[in-house]
Parts: sequence; structure tokens; C-alpha cells
Amino acid sequence: MAGWMWLRIFFGPNLQRIHSSPGQSRPESSARRRGWNYQPLRLEKHTDSVIGWASVLWSLSYYSSPLLLCYLYKKGEFGLVPCWGRWKNSEYVQFFSILEETRKNNTPSNKKKLRCFDFDFSFWPVDFSWTEFSNPKLSKAGVSLLKPESRLRGAADGVLQQVRTLPCHVISFLIAHSFGRRMLYPGSVGLLQKFMRPMLQQGQAKLIEEFNGQRNKLVACDGNEIDTMFVDRRADGRPGGSTLVICCEGNAGFYEVGCMNTPLEGGYSVLGWNHPGFGDSTGVPFPQNEANAMDVVIQFAMQKLGFQLNDIIIYAWSIGGFTASWAVMSYPELKAVVLDASFDDLLPLALKVMPCLTRYFSPRYPGPVLLIRRTKDEIITTAVHCKRVDVILPPRYPKVMADEGVRVVREWLGASNTIAEATVYSQYEVDDDWCVTVLQSYRTHNGTAFPWSVGEDMTLECRRRLALFLARKYMRNFETTHCTPLPFSEFRAPWTL
Repeated sequence: MAGWMWLRIFFGPNLQRIHSSPGQSRPESSARRRGWNYQPLRLEKHTDSVIGWASVLWSLSYYSSPLLLCYLYKKGEFGLVPCWGRWKNSEYVQFFSILEETRKNNTPSNKKKLRCFDFDFSFWPVDFSWTEFSNPKLSKAGVSLLKPESRLRGAADGVLQQVRTLPCHVISFLIAHSFGRRMLYPGSVGLLQKFMRPMLQQGQAKLIEEFNGQRNKLVACDGNEIDTMFVDRRADGRPGGSTLVICCEGNAGFYEVGCMNTPLEGGYSVLGWNHPGFGDSTGVPFPQNEANAMDVVIQFAMQKLGFQLNDIIIYAWSIGGFTASWAVMSYPELKAVVLDASFDDLLPLALKVMPCLTRYFSPRYPGPVLLIRRTKDEIITTAVHCKRVDVILPPRYPKVMADEGVRVVREWLGASNTIAEATVYSQYEVDDDWCVTVLQSYRTHNGTAFPWSVGEDMTLECRRRLALFLARKYMRNFETTHCTPLPFSEFRAPWTL
């Protein structure tokens, strides 16, 4: 039996940290207030150091030298060297026994014990898989993503055009699948993740030890393993606890240090997840993989966590607006969506990797929407914000958002500061109470289904006022730069009548 245990440890995972929990205590000689880093014995420690440097060399020489030893390390074959140190370390043996027991019997009590340890995520038992639910929109090939563009010319012309553009397509493919993806999603680059690893471990420890976060592994239909963190506030008695906020991070964001903290401050239940290829999630963040991951995250929230779609808010920052927009398009019953400093379009280089958000965010989602505009954003321009409003408001309120309505909204968006915005708003004598009364009256007599014909019998001045009112309700300004964390005071559920 001891020999078999030794052999299992031989191939076991690296253990990084032991989290505190109510049912487990650390000996007083080395106890800390919250959790503690795992202390390997000398042999295991030095071996891990050597392997760590070898992994760095692997990352640096990825395209120039097939380092076999580093490849074996990536595959987990280096369990042999630190094995004796692990075998003699009581903490590691205790952890490994819990891991083995959880693999055999994945009960809530065993999973609760296992959550006290931070170790190689590849060894983490699967908590939820796409095979556990039935979704007519989903197959092993993935969820629906893009519709093929219609051809305006004949089939022969289409073939000739494809032949002429073949070199461009080949070059675009090579760019997108090499440095293009890494430029667009720097968070998927191994060296950056290695540099950020201590920070990510601290952030994960905070979520687990201070917020009782629950880490889970989800398997998407493409086989990618998605690392998630769930904080349950339903038992806290706070008003927001029964609402789940699913966070979609930016192109260099991780749930450990990302936008999860904003809704957590407000007492919401929160579910964070890492893009494919980010942190411990596997795969690469191509659009299809992103959509597949988003789908399994939503299904996990419904099937395992017990939330209904009308209890879920999607909150996205920066490029996370893509998966958020796909989510509300595919699940229009979602309660609301909040897009913070999100992209509408990317540069032509990036378009091969990341389709534009506007292709997905359409009238197919009728729910509440809040767009957070960062007035000092060095990345998102006023023109982009104008386009974003054009995508959302005209399909919902076509009579109000006619030519003059769009013009005054763009004038308001072009204001240089909050004072200038207030000046534009007052210049058109917008009466908020009157606007609310008009919209409520329309809803009472005509229902809630979009598009609304409200405004068709109004004067030009009234339509302008209503257009400005709607723009300010759908968009909230925050005077800061693109990468500044959003404080909870600026986060709120979207406006509804």
C-alpha cells in the first residue's frame, strides 16, 4: 500500500498554498491569520526551482528550440525528482489523500476539504461538463457563432474571388494564429502569466479565505477546462445576494485580480471565470472557444448553482464585451447586461481573431442595458461610443432616434466634461419626469416588446428631449482611464421603467 501511495505521489501535482477553513487549523508554531504557503522540503524546493527556470527557458525558446526536458515538465513528468521530498512532508501527504478521496467520491464534503488547497489545476476534479445538460444550440463542434455572409454575385464569381483573395486569407490566418492572438490577448502569453503568478495566487487566496469563494472546473464542448470562482451571497440577507453577476474579464484580466471585486463590494453573488488560455483555463481565446466557455459558465450557473436566467446580470469590462454580447444574444431572458469600457470594433489585424461586438449585440436582446463610458479612456474614442449608441437605441426606439435624435445624442457624447454634458442636457430643456411619464404611458397601452413606436406623434423638440433622456439612462459616464478598476459606487443595475 505504501509503495502504491509513493507511486501516486510520483505523478502528483505541485502544491502551492493551503487555505484556511473553519474545520482545519495550522499548528501554532507556524500558523497565520489566514492560509499559508505550502513549504516543500529542501529536495522538492530546489527541484521545483530548477524546473521553474527550465520552464522560463521553454517560454523564451518556444519557436526556436524543442527543449525536451521542458516539454516533459509541461506534461507533468517531473514528479520523480521531488517525490521523496513530498513523501516525507506530512502536509503534502494529507493533501494528496484528500485529492485521491475526492477523485473516488466527489461529494460536497470532500470538495469542501479540497478547496483548502491550491495546486495544479489539471489535477482538479471536474465539477461540471457540457455533457450534463441538453442545449439544442450546442454540439461538440461548439455553440452557434457567426452566420455566413450572403453572396451577392454568382457562384463562379465567388470562386474567382476566393482564388484571388487566397494569399490574403493565408497571411491573415498565420498572423491571427501566431502573434496576432498574443497581441490581442496578452493575458494568454505564458511569460506574462508567470510574472503575474504570485499576484494571481494572492487574489485567489483572498477570494477563498475572505469571501468563502468556491473554485470549480468546467469542461466546455470543445474540451477546454475553464477555471471559475463562485462567491455565494444568498445566505447573507443582502438585497443583491439573490442576484448573480457573471464577470467577463478584459484581454489581460483574470478573475483573481479583475472586475469581480466591483460587484462583490455591493453584496452580489458573483461568478468569475478565466478566458481559455488564461490562468489555469486551457485552450486559446479564439472567438469560438470564448463562446463555448461562456455557454458552459451560464449553464453551470443554472444547473449547479441554482440561478434562473432572470436572476443573472452579465458584467463585462473591455474586450469581455464580446462574450457578454454573445451571452445576451443567446439567452435573451438574462436579467441585464453592464458593459464597461467595452470594444465595438477592433483594428483590421484583430478582426480575424475577434469579431466586432455589433454583429452580436442586436435587438434580439430586449433586456436592460447599461453602457459605462470612461471619459478619459485612452482606447475607446467618442466615435466608438456614438456607434455603440447607434447599435442599441435606434432598434428599440426608431421614432425617437431618427436623424435629429441621433444628432443631439452625438452632441451630448461629444461634450468634453460633465459640465459640458449638463449644458447640452439643459439646453434642450429635458424634463426627466415628463420623459418617464411618456414612456410608462406607452408601455401601459402597448406592452414591452421592442421596437417601440413612441415619439411618432411628437414634435421635433420633444423627440430630442426623449432621445437625450434615453441616452443618459442607457449610458453612464465615469471620469477615469480605461484600466482603472471600477468602484462599486459606479456599478449599478441598468435602468428600467
